[in-house]
Amino acid sequence: MPSSSPDLALAQAQKILREAFGHREFRPPQDAIVTRLIGGGDALVLMPTGGGKSLCYQIPALARPGTAIVISPLIALMDDQVQALQRRGIAAAALHSAANAPDAIEHRLRAGALRILYCAPERLLQERMLRLLRELSISLFAIDEAHCVAQWGHHFRPEYRQLGRLRALFPGVPRIALTASADLASRAEIQQSLALGNAQVFVQSFDRPNIRYRIEQGSGAREALAEFLRRQRGAGIVYCLSRRKVEETASWLQSVGYRAQPYHAGLPADQRSAHQIDFLSGKIQIMVATIAFGMGIDKADVRFVAHLNLPKSIEAYYQETGRAGRDGKPAEAWMHYSLQDLLLLRQMIQQSGASSEQRCAEEERLQAMLDLTEEVGCRRQKLLGYFGEKLDQPCGNCDNCLHAPPLWDASEAAQMALSAAYRSGQRCGVQHLIDILIGRDTPRVRQAQHHRLQVFGIGRRLPPRDWQQVFRHLLARGHLQPHPEGSGLILHASSRPILRKEQRIWLRSGTANTCSPEPGRRSWRERRSR
Repeated sequence: MPSSSPDLALAQAQKILREAFGHREFRPPQDAIVTRLIGGGDALVLMPTGGGKSLCYQIPALARPGTAIVISPLIALMDDQVQALQRRGIAAAALHSAANAPDAIEHRLRAGALRILYCAPERLLQERMLRLLRELSISLFAIDEAHCVAQWGHHFRPEYRQLGRLRALFPGVPRIALTASADLASRAEIQQSLALGNAQVFVQSFDRPNIRYRIEQGSGAREALAEFLRRQRGAGIVYCLSRRKVEETASWLQSVGYRAQPYHAGLPADQRSAHQIDFLSGKIQIMVATIAFGMGIDKADVRFVAHLNLPKSIEAYYQETGRAGRDGKPAEAWMHYSLQDLLLLRQMIQQSGASSEQRCAEEERLQAMLDLTEEVGCRRQKLLGYFGEKLDQPCGNCDNCLHAPPLWDASEAAQMALSAAYRSGQRCGVQHLIDILIGRDTPRVRQAQHHRLQVFGIGRRLPPRDWQQVFRHLLARGHLQPHPEGSGLILHASSRPILRKEQRIWLRSGTANTCSPEPGRRSWRERRSR
C-alpha cells in the first residue's frame, strides 16, 4: 500500500527519482504533486512545456501498487514515452491503433507485468477495455494533454470529454490531469468535464525567461529566415502551416548548406521516425515541420524555434516555442508572418464545418494571437497575461523591450482603407483595395469602375508595404472582416470610431514607411516611466 504519511511518500518518491530516473532532486512543484498522488489524492497540473510533467505521474505509478493508465492523444508521444521508460528498465507499453501485438500487451496487463500502460482515449473507452481494467489493480489514471477536453480548445478531442466517467467506474483510484497550455476558461472546463472538483490544482509559472521572443511581419519570409539563421548556432525547429511549405523550405535550406529535413503527417512513418532520430542525435540541425512534430520530443538543447506562418492560437504558439531552451540556456523564438497568413487562417475557420460556437471560439483565439503580434509593449507580459499570469516588469528579453519600436500615426490611413472598402461595395480583397488607394489603374480596377471612386489614388503617399500593414492591423483588430458569403472585406461596427476620428491608431514604423513618427514620440519604455 502507498505510504499514508506525506513525509514517507516524499522519501519514497525521492528514492525512485534517484534510482529509476537518475535525478538528484525534484523541481517545485513536482514534489508536492507526486506526494499528493502517492497519498491517493487527485491533481490538476498546469506546467509549461519542458517543466517535467511526465515525472509527476511516472513516479507515483512506481510508488503505488498496480498498473498506471496514462491517456494520451498522440501515438508518437506514447511510443516515445514507452521507449524512454523501457530504456530505464521500467515495464511499460502502449495500446493504440498502430500498436504491435496488442494481444500480447493485454496478456501482460492481465498478468500484472506492466507498471505503466499508455492508452489512446478511444481504446480506453471501449467497454471491453473498461471491463478488463475493472478486474485489475489500477494505481492511478493520468490524463495527459488535458486541454483536449476543452470543447472550444485548440486541440479538442471529443473522446476526452467522456473521461469523467473514470471517477465513478474506478472510485478510490487517484487521477491526475496535466496540460502545458490552458487559459482560465479551459481550466474550469477541464475540472468540470473530468470530475476533478476535489483535485488540488498546481500551477507553475508559464514564464520561460531564457527564451527571447521576436515577431516580424511583412513579405519575404524566406529572406527573413535566412537572415535569422545566420545568427543561430545549434539545433532548431522551423514550423510551417502546410506540408507543401515544409517540403519547399526543407529543400531550400538543404540547397543553401543547412542539414535540414522535413517532418509532417504525410510522410511515411519510417521516414518520420528516421528524421526524428537524426534530429535527436544531432545528425541534422534543423527540422522543418508542421505542428505534427514536437509534442513529447525529449531534446533539451533546441536553441531556436522559428515560425514561417502565423500560429492559429497563443496556446499553439506557446507550446511550439516552448520546445526551445529546455536546458535553461538562452534560446530564441522567432516568427515571420504576413497578411496572407491571417486571411488563410480566417478562411480555414469559416470553411472548417465546425459549429458557429466553435468557429467563434477559434476566431477569438486567433484574435488573441494577432493581439500578441501587434503588441508594441513587452511581448512576454502579453503572453503570460493570456494565461492569467502577471509579470510586474517588462522582461527585457523580447524584441520590443530590446529595441523599442518607433510608431507612426496611421489613423488617417486607416480611415482611407475603411472608406475604400465601403465605397467599393465591401466585395474586394486587400490587394484590390490597395490598388484603388494608390491609384493603380489595373484592368480589374477599370472593369469595376473603381478608378472613378472618390478614394481612387488618395493614398499615393504610402507605399504598398505600409498599406499591407494598415489592412493587417484592421483585420487583426476585427474592424475589417472577411465577407461571410465569399471574397471581399466588410466593415465591422467597431470601425465607426475610426471613421468618426474618435480613435487613433499607432503602428510600428517599418523600413519602407514614408511617414515620420510622431514628433517627439518616445519609446514605450520611456512612455511608461513618465
